[in-house]
Amino acid sequence: MGAPPKSSDVPVITPNELVEADAIIFGLWGTQALAGKPAGIFYSTGSQGGGQETTALTVITQLTHHGMIFVPIGYTFGGGMFEMEKIKGGSPYGAGTFAGDGTRQPSEIDLAQAFHQGKHIAGITKKLKQTA
Repeated sequence: MGAPPKSSDVPVITPNELVEADAIIFGLWGTQALAGKPAGIFYSTGSQGGGQETTALTVITQLTHHGMIFVPIGYTFGGGMFEMEKIKGGSPYGAGTFAGDGTRQPSEIDLAQAFHQGKHIAGITKKLKQTA
């Protein structure tokens, strides 16, 4: 891509060490190794006005640059998508939860929606692989 070689004093970190980084810069994948792969989105925001759908929409542009196939869950979670009695994250774009000040854990319905999303994407991936 025309970039100079990496300096030998630049450390390589593991995914677990990523949270220790002071800053992160993401770039586009130069070899298109992710192109054609199904991808989904899940998220956690601090509040109900925290931008769950905005978060999903901005990530979709990155998946597009990689040539990935965005697989939303739509309303396939059924009645769970319309839960109004309890706080529930997520949207047709993907599973989600609300973290509040960081101490709130995902609810049972948040976790059920995330599990559903995993099964949904796995099913579509299986269908795509069968036609390849």
